[in-house]
Amino acid sequence: MVIRSLVFYTLFYLGTFTALVLGTPFVLPFGQKAVMAVARAWGASVMAVHRAVLGVRHEVIGLQNIPDGPCIIAAKHQSAWETMALLPFVPNFAFILKRELIWIPLFGWWAAVAGMIPVDRGRGAQALAGMTEAAKTAMANGRQIIIFPEGTRREAGAEPRYKFGVAHLYRDLGVPIVPVALNSGVVWARRAPWQRPGTITMEFLPPIPPGLDPREAFERLQATIETESDRLLVKAADEGMRLPPAAAARVEALRAAGAVPAA
Repeated sequence: MVIRSLVFYTLFYLGTFTALVLGTPFVLPFGQKAVMAVARAWGASVMAVHRAVLGVRHEVIGLQNIPDGPCIIAAKHQSAWETMALLPFVPNFAFILKRELIWIPLFGWWAAVAGMIPVDRGRGAQALAGMTEAAKTAMANGRQIIIFPEGTRREAGAEPRYKFGVAHLYRDLGVPIVPVALNSGVVWARRAPWQRPGTITMEFLPPIPPGLDPREAFERLQATIETESDRLLVKAADEGMRLPPAAAARVEALRAAGAVPAA
């Protein structure tokens, strides 16, 4: 897996850089639709290379739970995998991302033309207001907002740290919110030098309807994502996957407490 990981990362970075360089003069001038089409194709191709080179499996469940129109898609964030794996399955996505990413040459230009929503997390309430207005504009164009409620990657099995900003967004936009559970960190672990064999599962769960109290919606979102993500960790362990330390400790704690989530 060390050699396979090196091959994958080499192909990934070279391929991505080449696509950005060659595509900038030929794609960006055609605007958002062209950039979005290329982004979806790029995400699908990276996932195909990931499966082929590393020999891992990808399992995506619950696509029927994605509404046809505007919604919020709130995903667990354990690795770089889901930032690409989501692209082919969300028809008209707009990511909420850190403002600093827009400053990256080439990538930032593509993200801006694609209509991604940058957030300056250091500005507090002002950042939240700006994010909401940008999200409203995106949704007026029929887009689905993708947000990682924890704000950054967390190790598989680590204690969750959800930010309440997702609840404010839910309240102000008045659309369903789709929880997304996953276990990508058991294969593509945060900060790990190489990847592990196994199966990554991502599950789109039934939407939380609009109109609930924001606190109730927030607690329901976190409980739903965490319970299902725990179940996916246990499933990975039962299938014989060698889990990273935090994930293995989480599975052990769940079993010791008799709290293994039901399938």
